[in-house]
Amino acid sequence: MMDYTAARTKMVDNQIRTTDVTSHSVLSACLAVPREAFVPPQLKPLAYIDEDLLVAAAENGVPGRYLMEASPLAKLLQLAAITKDDLVLEIGCATGYVSALLSSLAGSVVAVESDEALASRATETLANLGYDNVAVVTGPLEQGYAAEAPYDVIFVNGSIELLPEALLSQLREGGRLVAVVGYGNAARARLYVKADGVTSYTEYFNASVKPLPGFRKHAEFVF
Repeated sequence: MMDYTAARTKMVDNQIRTTDVTSHSVLSACLAVPREAFVPPQLKPLAYIDEDLLVAAAENGVPGRYLMEASPLAKLLQLAAITKDDLVLEIGCATGYVSALLSSLAGSVVAVESDEALASRATETLANLGYDNVAVVTGPLEQGYAAEAPYDVIFVNGSIELLPEALLSQLREGGRLVAVVGYGNAARARLYVKADGVTSYTEYFNASVKPLPGFRKHAEFVF
């Protein structure tokens, strides 16, 4: 029988602390949340390896969905600087692992998922584990969830090509949005901040993470 607690400690010590993650709250959340509960049964023994894990296969032109590798995920969470006073919107919750981490960091979390089967699995797992300050809702990821806006933090759980105005408009004044913009090794982690109604961003580090569906630029016609 695998010792998941030991595997979790090893993940935090070897994959997360070694990549400049020093936030006590992020490290504590990563030590507490059982990553193995959020992957398909056959992947449980691999839950703590140092790579993205496929949790839903690609179909009908929609890309596969992944549980993000621990190191870039922890760095992005640290960038968001989430506190217990924050209302957080998560874009693309998949099976709910990041929702559980956000639940530990924030006051409350709204997690949007476009795939109904994934949303239902996330809701069930989060409820079973007692993460009761998270509400999972279904809908197009690129539209966010305006009903509960504005948010203190918006966390985009995957890489995107284009950040829609719909998401920026759901940020509270002084709010923060964390996203990885671009695909592959050239993608960059960005922190957007809204001040005086205007949102600007700073780029922090390269982060090769799997893309979310719904955020590609439309092909432009060239004459």
